Amino acid sequence: MDNREHYRVTSSCAIPVAELFFTYSRSSGKGGQHVNKVNTKVSLIFDLEASPSLTEEQKTLLKQRLGNRLNKQGILRLDGDRQRSQRGNQEEVIQRFILLMRDALHVQATRKKTKPSRNAKQRRLQGKKKRGQLKQQRSKRGFEQE
Repeated sequence: MDNREHYRVTSSCAIPVAELFFTYSRSSGKGGQHVNKVNTKVSLIFDLEASPSLTEEQKTLLKQRLGNRLNKQGILRLDGDRQRSQRGNQEEVIQRFILLMRDALHVQATRKKTKPSRNAKQRRLQGKKKRGQLKQQRSKRGFEQE
């Protein structure tokens, strides 16, 4: 386990290590006979509802954005079994947890409506006129209309 006291998710949000609960079980996949003897699969369990480190607004936002990943009690569970070692799986699942929380808590900046400048409008119209003249020249060059 890391010697950290908390994991920084955003500038305004940090999750203490004490709020993360880990369980270990036997993993499927690569490892040969080693797989049958060692508990390398890691499950990270985070109780969103009971977390004192999150504000009510953050909890609401997380419930909306992670609704399909939460169970009825508001618990988030992430599993990791890609690595052969328990430590590697634990680090992987913690990184996935931090990224998931960071993405869910990210608030998109609202777009401010702007209008094109007068020069931008003129450039656009000049380009259209130039293109139209070019097309007109092509049609006159190849065929003489009768």
